[in-house]
Amino acid sequence: QVQLVESGGGLVQPGGSLRLSCAASGSIFSINVMGWYRQAPGKERELVAAITSGGSTNYADSVKGRFTISRDNAKNTMYLQMNSLKPEDTAVYYCNAEVIWRPTLIPVDSWGQGTQVTVSS
Repeated sequence: QVQLVESGGGLVQPGGSLRLSCAASGSIFSINVMGWYRQAPGKERELVAAITSGGSTNYADSVKGRFTISRDNAKNTMYLQMNSLKPEDTAVYYCNAEVIWRPTLIPVDSWGQGTQVTVSS
């Protein structure tokens, strides 16, 4: 079984910063695309940022210039550096990854349990 575990959420004031981490564990052969999604109360889950195994990235317009996604393939870990946080960034942030799982080598779309980010004064 592949497990994704997020960490790094919390309460921060507007203009502050947080760094989220997502660690994948289990019988992993490789990981393709990894991404961060978020869901605010009463809203649909949305893509925040994604990164391929080669390092190509894309971001939601609302976070461009403020958030940076990165990954360490050797550690099967992904990060999201969030700067200049705004109250509208408040949401549960979820890690997502397409994991190639041993021994079947079949891609599995995997999700973490989510971590709460609250931006408030």
